[in-house]
Amino acid sequence: MKKPLVVLFALCALVGWLAAQEPVRTSRPATAPFPTDKIKVRVDLVNVLLTVTNKKNRLEIDLGKEDFRVFEDEKPQTIRYFSRETNLPLRIGVLVDTSSSIRDRLHFEQEAAIDFLNTTLRPGKDSAFVVAFDMRTQLVQDYTDDLEKLSEAIRSLHAGGVTTLYDAIYSSCREKMLFFPPPEPYLRRVMIIISDGQDNQSEHTREEALAMAQRAEVTIYTVSTSATGVPGHGDKVLQRLAEQTGGRAFFPFKASETAANFQEIARELRSQYSLAYIPTNRAHDGTFRTITIESLQKGLQVRAKPGYFAPSE
Repeated sequence: MKKPLVVLFALCALVGWLAAQEPVRTSRPATAPFPTDKIKVRVDLVNVLLTVTNKKNRLEIDLGKEDFRVFEDEKPQTIRYFSRETNLPLRIGVLVDTSSSIRDRLHFEQEAAIDFLNTTLRPGKDSAFVVAFDMRTQLVQDYTDDLEKLSEAIRSLHAGGVTTLYDAIYSSCREKMLFFPPPEPYLRRVMIIISDGQDNQSEHTREEALAMAQRAEVTIYTVSTSATGVPGHGDKVLQRLAEQTGGRAFFPFKASETAANFQEIARELRSQYSLAYIPTNRAHDGTFRTITIESLQKGLQVRAKPGYFAPSE
């Protein structure tokens, strides 16, 4: 019996010696084979609002996800989410040019804007603010869904002075539309600009104002107050602001036509599509990415923002 015990003792001593020669290795406890910390994954969803019209410029409201193709920087993207009847909350900025150049039409513009808000705003869900701009930009009424307060603010405006259109767009987008604290959902951010498009006092340029609107994902609709009937520099400015944000420019020849233009904007806002995709380009480099949306049905025109700024680290 002594020999087996001696052999067993020798084997144990050998194992202990070998273990002492091995380098020390750290390992996770058997009860926790995987990290317990949560892994955070950033998903950059690109949201796009679009309006579709036919050859007669009438709204098409019965299309589906399968009727569209989306490209970013000419590369096809996969539509992840799609809605035919956009019910997202609206955040509306009404910017009214109160410079001396629109004095004769101001009353018509005021009443049309008030009718538009009464038609469009859904109390408890949507809200709007009012900004006046001439030689300076003034917030006349902050965000509210109270139609009486909004109406009073618009009716209180008086014309006079020079024009700071670009500053008004820049500051309104940056301060009122660029950020919304949680738990705000994705919002439709719309800016209505009532102006002749002339600017002679702003510190910011047209392109700076436009870039800020694009960063804030604002759709701009413009209603011209020019009554010349001849397209000028101001009209071209208004056209560019609308086109580059997926909106639309209106040029009423008579002040009385303004109400119809506002009602057309209201109809569009009730007939938009909403789609979203995760871009194949996941770089967070802050660059501008172009977006192209095509309808697979012939004869239809799609209007949407032409691009967006990618997030930056």
